[in-house]
Amino acid sequence: MQPPRNETRTGLLCSVAAYSIWGLFPLYWPLLEPSGAVEILAHRMVWSLATVLVVLAATRRWDWIRPLLRQPRRLMMIALGAALISVNWGVYIWGVNSGHVVETSMGYFINPLVSIAFGVLVLRERLRALQWVAVGVGAAAVVVMAVAYGKPPWIALTLAISFSTYGLVKKKVGLGGVESMAAETAVQFLPALGFLLFLGSSGHSTYASEGTGHALLLMGTGAITALPLVCFGIAAVRLPLSVMGMVQYLAPVFQFALGLLVFHETMPAERWAGFALIWLALALLTWDALRTARTARAELRAARQKAERTERDAAVHTEITEGTGVTETPEATAQGR
Repeated sequence: MQPPRNETRTGLLCSVAAYSIWGLFPLYWPLLEPSGAVEILAHRMVWSLATVLVVLAATRRWDWIRPLLRQPRRLMMIALGAALISVNWGVYIWGVNSGHVVETSMGYFINPLVSIAFGVLVLRERLRALQWVAVGVGAAAVVVMAVAYGKPPWIALTLAISFSTYGLVKKKVGLGGVESMAAETAVQFLPALGFLLFLGSSGHSTYASEGTGHALLLMGTGAITALPLVCFGIAAVRLPLSVMGMVQYLAPVFQFALGLLVFHETMPAERWAGFALIWLALALLTWDALRTARTARAELRAARQKAERTERDAAVHTEITEGTGVTETPEATAQGR
């Protein structure tokens, strides 16, 4: 059943909003200087929990907590997810504030390719031929980048691998977006708060020393973390995965454009070649996904039509039987068919 048109429009707007906000994150982190990456990360953890608790209170979504506390294995997976997303957030903030915005964008460009590779290695999924080609082209792009940098693009690889692994863990946990964020930031909260208290006691905290505006910006890390996640949750239940898969490229596209046009990062020929290979791999992946989705829809439509024909034939047969006054035994019906 197709969702109503206004629901689809809402889902599309929310998905564009979510990925646009994620793509514009590089504009926010430099505003927090002179805070270091670790201090920004700790504030993000603390204020994200505060923000998501407000969301849960507004929506009265508390019933998931008690069953979760009785499942130690899921709690361990949540702790692992919290560790992975902490690495992802920390490397991303450091990369942006260290002048590597273009490389952070590459991490999210290759993220779908790494996720596919994990699907094969961890979940034993079978790839279609075009998916294999896309993964091969993506691997070639990483090799080209390694040659261009003189070393592997570790920022991009760390972002892609940590986020892909985080996705696998979230799949195992099976919580919704807001609930998952609440559980993960609850794990992060005490270490982050302890670090901030240590910074304050040692006189190295910028929260109180850089003025009210700086303090408010640090507090705002919670809101800008939670807002796109809420938008994503609204979109995910209203849009097909194929549409969400295409919209997700908005974030790295925005990051790449900001790296070039706002932060004026250099793009030698070797880096352009690497990005060209990545974009080719993503084009192949998108084409394969659209073709597969189109085939699946055609098969589903054919199956529905066949079921409807069978139902009509059965109804006609019943009307004829009732009209002639003949009562068929099961044996006779089977012989007739």
